[in-house]
Amino acid sequence: MNEFQLKYGCNPNQKPARIYMDDGRELPVEILCGRPGYINFLDAFNSWQLVRELKQATGLPCAASFKHVSPTAAALGLPLSDALKRACFVHDIKGLDESPIACAYARARGTDRMSSFGDWIALSDPCDAVTAKIIKREVSDGIIAPGYTDEALALLRQKKNGAYNIVKIDPDYVPAPVERKQVFGVTFEQGRNDFRITPALLQNIVTTNKTLPESAVRDLIVALITLKYTQSNSVCYAYDGQAIGVGAGQQSRIHCTRLAGEKADKWLLRQSEQVLSLPFKPKTARADRDNAIDVYLSDDYEDVIGDDVWPALFTEQPRPFPRAERQAYLAAVRGVALGSDAFFPFGDNVIRAHRSGVSYIAQPGGSVRDDNVIETCDKYGIVMAFTGMRLFHH
Repeated sequence: MNEFQLKYGCNPNQKPARIYMDDGRELPVEILCGRPGYINFLDAFNSWQLVRELKQATGLPCAASFKHVSPTAAALGLPLSDALKRACFVHDIKGLDESPIACAYARARGTDRMSSFGDWIALSDPCDAVTAKIIKREVSDGIIAPGYTDEALALLRQKKNGAYNIVKIDPDYVPAPVERKQVFGVTFEQGRNDFRITPALLQNIVTTNKTLPESAVRDLIVALITLKYTQSNSVCYAYDGQAIGVGAGQQSRIHCTRLAGEKADKWLLRQSEQVLSLPFKPKTARADRDNAIDVYLSDDYEDVIGDDVWPALFTEQPRPFPRAERQAYLAAVRGVALGSDAFFPFGDNVIRAHRSGVSYIAQPGGSVRDDNVIETCDKYGIVMAFTGMRLFHH
C-alpha cells in the first residue's frame, strides 16, 4: 500500500485527503484497526520520530503522548515511585514494575492529564498487555508502535467499539533526506533535521557551576529531543527521565517558560500527600477528577472545594492548598532540567525556571544578552550549557 485515503484533512471541508509515497514505495505503516485521520497521522509520524530518537539516545524504552502535533509529555521506561504511581493513577495496574514500556507510557500520560485527554500514543517498543491495560481505560485517539503482542492487540481492539486507531510502523524505515510540503500552493523544500542529540552537545558549560551529573545529562537529552518535535517556540522541563512541562507554540520565549513551568509545577504538586489524599467519591469519572485536581492547584480552588460545590466530587470537604503553601512545597524542589529550542534573550526566563526547581539548563546561546543570562544562572547556582544548535520545528 503506497496510498491511504483519508476521510478528510484537518477539517471536514478539506477534501479530498490522503497520505501517499510520491516515490512509489510502500507506506511504512500498517493499519491494524480503525481509520486514522489527517491529524492522527501528523501526530503519529511526529511522535514516532521522537520515541525512536529518544530510544537511540538513551537505550531505554520510551513513550510519548501527543496532541495537535506537539508532545504533552515524553518519558523513559524507568520505575515509578509509589507516589508517582498514585499521581499517575496506575497504582492498581498489575505487572507495571515488570514492563518498562508500560512505565514509560504511564509517566507520559500521567504528566499533563488535562492535555493528554484524547491523545495520540507513540511507543518505541512493541506494546505489551500491561501497557494496553493502561491505554484501554484512558480516552485516546490511537497508537503507533513497531509491534503488538496478541493480548495487547485484543485489548486495544475493544476500544471505541472496535474502531480504535492502531498503527504498526516499520522500525527500519528511513525517510528520504529531503522533505517537502506545500503552503498556499507553494512547495517548500529542506533537508530533514537529522541532527543527533547526544551528551557531547552539553560540553560547553558557560556558568561558574559546571557540575553536571549523569541524571541531569539524561534529563537534558530528554528535554532537547522532546523539543525537536514540538511546535516552536518551545521550552521543556524534564525530571527523573521524563518531560514534566512542555510550553509549545508561543510567540514569546518567556511565555513558553511560564507555560511549561506551570505544567511542571502541577506535576510536582500532584505528588504531594495533600493532593494524593484528596477524598474523591469512588465513582468520580477520570476526566472529572483530573479537571478537579487542575483547578484545586490553582488560585480558583474554591470552584471545586467551595461550600456549595464540594459534595459533587468529594466524600468530605478538602482543605485549601493556597498559593503560599504551594510555593513552599515547590521551594524545596531542586534538580529539574530545562531545555529551550532557541536562545534565552533575557534573564527573566532563568528566574522563572528557578521557581520550578530548575538546576540545569541547555540552550543554543547566541543572544546579545548572553552575559545577562549567564549572570542570572550564576546568581542561583544553575549549570547552563550552550549547545550551539537551534531546534525549531514547524
